[in-house]
Amino acid sequence: MGNKEQLKEERDKIVKGLEEAYRKLVAFKKDKNSPMIVLREGKITAVDPNEVLPTTLYKRKSG
Repeated sequence: MGNKEQLKEERDKIVKGLEEAYRKLVAFKKDKNSPMIVLREGKITAVDPNEVLPTTLYKRKSG
């Protein structure tokens, strides 16, 4: 396996882990009825966890 393929495989595993962490965070926040704190347009904002998608897909540049 070449270096590029190995890096792509590692990157894909990291992205998959980030997606799973996000899913667990949203589920936890919904369970505790606790707002999610996010940065929107340079401002810290509290968001109702029921208003966010339960999953997300990270977009990555090809290459």
